[in-house]
Amino acid sequence: MRLRFLTVLTILFIILWSTSCRKDFEYAPSNGHLSFSKDTVYLDTVFSNIGSSTYTLKVYNDTKDDIIIPTITLKKGDKSFYRLNVDGVAGKEFENIPLYAKDSLFILVETTIEINDNTLNELLYTDAIQFDSEPYQQLVELVTLAKDAIFLFPDVASENSNQPVVLYNNESGTPIEVKGFKLKEEELNFTNAKSYVIYGYAIVPQEKELVIDAGARIHFHQNSGILVQDGAQISINGQLSENGDLLEGEVIFEGDRLEPEFAEIPGQWGAIWISAGSQNNTINHLTLKNAELGIFVEGKPNTTEKSLTISNSRVFNSSRYNLWARNASIDATNLILGASGNSSLLIENGGSYSFTHATIANYWNKGFRFNAALEIYNSRKNASEDGFDLTKAEFKNCIIDGNSSTEILLQSNNQNSFNFSFQNSFIKFNEATINDNLLYNFDNEMLFSTIILDGNIDYYLPFENDFRIGLESEVINKGDVNTANSVPFDILGEPRLPNPDLGAFQAKEKEM
Repeated sequence: MRLRFLTVLTILFIILWSTSCRKDFEYAPSNGHLSFSKDTVYLDTVFSNIGSSTYTLKVYNDTKDDIIIPTITLKKGDKSFYRLNVDGVAGKEFENIPLYAKDSLFILVETTIEINDNTLNELLYTDAIQFDSEPYQQLVELVTLAKDAIFLFPDVASENSNQPVVLYNNESGTPIEVKGFKLKEEELNFTNAKSYVIYGYAIVPQEKELVIDAGARIHFHQNSGILVQDGAQISINGQLSENGDLLEGEVIFEGDRLEPEFAEIPGQWGAIWISAGSQNNTINHLTLKNAELGIFVEGKPNTTEKSLTISNSRVFNSSRYNLWARNASIDATNLILGASGNSSLLIENGGSYSFTHATIANYWNKGFRFNAALEIYNSRKNASEDGFDLTKAEFKNCIIDGNSSTEILLQSNNQNSFNFSFQNSFIKFNEATINDNLLYNFDNEMLFSTIILDGNIDYYLPFENDFRIGLESEVINKGDVNTANSVPFDILGEPRLPNPDLGAFQAKEKEM
């Protein structure tokens, strides 16, 4: 009996195996019975001549029959700017594609669109994927918005291109070097007529000034940025926008990938680097996001001129630092330094600094963060060489906050002067970490005057870098009026007086 049972099982297995491995399926024509995951594939905005991300369309056979799709083609044929990949095969036209009953296949869609009309700043480009022909033809529409741009990149034939630039030294002391190219005279004014896309580091030459107009949009490729040389200047002249969504007056620095999935990815591009010896740089109404270093400002000892004056600006989502200042001289008002992989603001090697109505709040949620939102040194961080005098680091009507228990680090080398003060400011600080360090003597009114050490600030959306404050905030009406007189309007143009709040925003009822 056992032998007979095993024999029957063996025969059944052979029958099932041979059936599953048949090569002679009989296919029925699709006859317009396909269904799709989308009726229209919207490929997100791209720059002219820059490839898009890959998008997926799924095609279903919901019938009980194995079918054959006679043709899959692009409506515009070989001239289409779209590219397809059908079940692993690239092309623009496919024939006799089998699709089993109750099964599906994947079609991948990409595009690189070229705008040939110089009068167009953008082009809404459309096409369609055609399945079969009439009378059974089915269509899936393809839609992409392409923007024209001014592309700045190294000219391999020019001696001014591909110059090596040491951006910074990493934690192990290894120089991080990138390639740069000098901007030509006619390239030293960025307007709002078209977006700019920069490849490599655009260098502002000595004795030259880069002027960026209100409403300009600057996009950076990976490992790209702007380097302002010794003796050069940058002036970013953004204006207060009437529309909070369009930000028509704001100057915006971000990466060159426009797809929504790249909107909050840090480290997509390099930095705005202001070299030692570059003076009187100005920034107003700038939004800078998703960089590696954000703004890096170097200064020289014993210099009376300002390295940078920055106002009404936001820097956030940098993978290392939002603002890194080394022996610089900076005046900042209505400044927001949001989430960053390390510190939101790093001051090292001394210098002179004044921050008024600044919000320094690090709610980093893209991994571990070991640094305080604000760190101040009068020597080089993680270095043993001698430092320089910190002649002034004053914070008035400011917020220093984040999602760690302590968001301030003060460290003196005990050799150079270390002058700092906080007046009418919120500082998130766990007093258990003081360890008798006199730098954190919050009873010393020369260092800390009218300080709030903890409490509810009632931000709108801190993990999305929206640091507007609601009416439940404990920083309402806590600002010094004399200080607010020098900055009477907040970053959105709302009046502060007569009852100023701390930080860059005046409180208002949260918008639903």
